[in-house]
Amino acid sequence: MKRKLRSGMSSGLLAIAVCAALHSPPSMAARDAQTILKETCQGCHTPEANNGLSRISHQRKTPEGWLMSIARMQTMHGLQISDEDRRTLVKYLADTQGLAPSETDGVRYALERRLNTIEHFDDQTSQMCGRCHSGARVALQRRPAQEWERLVNFHLGQWPSLEYQAQARDRDWFDIARKDMVPLLAKRYPLENQAWNKWLKTAPKADSLAGDWSFSGQLPGKGELAGVMTVSADGTDQFKVSVKGQYADGSPFNGEGSAILYTGYEWRGNVTIDGVVMRQVFAAKGSELQGRMFEADHDERGLDFIAAKQGSSRLLAVQPGYLKAGSETEVTLIGSGLQGKPSFGKSVEVVEVIEQSPERLRVKLKAAADAKPGLRDVTVGSLKGATLAVYSNIAEVKVVPEFSVARIGEGGGSTPKVQGRFDAEAWGKGADGKPYRIGVFPAQWKVEAFDDRAKEDEDVKFAGQMQADSGVFTPGDAGPNPQRKMSTNNAGNLKVIAAVDDAGKSLTGEGHMIVTVQRWNNPPIP
Repeated sequence: MKRKLRSGMSSGLLAIAVCAALHSPPSMAARDAQTILKETCQGCHTPEANNGLSRISHQRKTPEGWLMSIARMQTMHGLQISDEDRRTLVKYLADTQGLAPSETDGVRYALERRLNTIEHFDDQTSQMCGRCHSGARVALQRRPAQEWERLVNFHLGQWPSLEYQAQARDRDWFDIARKDMVPLLAKRYPLENQAWNKWLKTAPKADSLAGDWSFSGQLPGKGELAGVMTVSADGTDQFKVSVKGQYADGSPFNGEGSAILYTGYEWRGNVTIDGVVMRQVFAAKGSELQGRMFEADHDERGLDFIAAKQGSSRLLAVQPGYLKAGSETEVTLIGSGLQGKPSFGKSVEVVEVIEQSPERLRVKLKAAADAKPGLRDVTVGSLKGATLAVYSNIAEVKVVPEFSVARIGEGGGSTPKVQGRFDAEAWGKGADGKPYRIGVFPAQWKVEAFDDRAKEDEDVKFAGQMQADSGVFTPGDAGPNPQRKMSTNNAGNLKVIAAVDDAGKSLTGEGHMIVTVQRWNNPPIP
């Protein structure tokens, strides 16, 4: 079942806490975690064998998950804890009771704040859990059966009207949760897992991440970028970060900041890029960093990020990643350890090597006029891992994301607007007749009323403005609008249209965007 990722129940304190607790290194003078657990937590959580505490010792979570638990203790149970102690606890618990890299596969979109993701869970999980918060929030924690049952009881104890709300009253929610969901979750997400036990023994040392990293990225509405991120150790599991790069249009992508490593691979950074504070949520896997960077105040303004440590051998990306049959163009290969002759597959000729270094290889390519459309494997010496799309014509244009949520804001209030940000993906048909992705193309953008009701309510006029050349939609102001029927707010139901030019022929793609009200609750895991 497909379900839209969205924010769930939580306190506004969590949005502030995630910035302070996950992206700021703890002070060297901070109390040790065992002392904090004993003096701060033991009043409610009873001691158990092996220095364990009830409830706490029977769960494993991501850094964001532990932060949410501690913040909930503060807002709902009156826990008194300093920011410094909270940071120390999150670090300790994530390191000792976290998730192995394989346990977060497939659901990292929630940690990376990809809030327009369409989730894919079974119907039972989607209906019992995913109606109020993301399924990823469930999938990013581990518990034994008894703790999953206590979580069910917690839901009903904390929200006594849960069974009578629209999201649950179509079923015997409590009975199904206890009898069906508890055994399902205990089997799917158990506390004891071989992957976690193995990771505790084999996790690499944090200082292995120090060095220069060649990176590639892509920001919707702006385009591709590349550069070098320099990481230097600044204490145990802490780093100083310097970024120097640029977009394909030549504009800079430079900045500095800090980062901290949780669980041996969960990288959380706080970097100011050209005056804008951005968060880094990456997974460190050997000589690779991959994840997302996004603005601290606007998580919708983010870019995909992948990096390879210099000294390793890795081909990360080809920019741009497409070439029209019968034409010439310059492309840049990004990676680390780029040595040897580049090859772009059948019917693609390397006309000239313009620039070559271990991190960057710029070449002029020419595709034969009769080159068959499809993807070509790109190699540099023995390195593989990237593709080049060769096309003769565009068969289809897709708006990405296909479905998006934007939110009104400001208008005298403190809640910022949440933009809609789109790319136009060109798709072709290969020699075998199967569709393949060519890449992101420049487009002209506009919005239209999605249906008759949206047309009648003049949603295009009031909901916001689309930048015609970038695919960035900025919603209207929050609050009642006296110009609208019944003075309603500036919400809207819009069709997003991208027009791509292919040798004088205009092809269009369509997406769907809901412009809705402010996101009042913004927890680290939605």
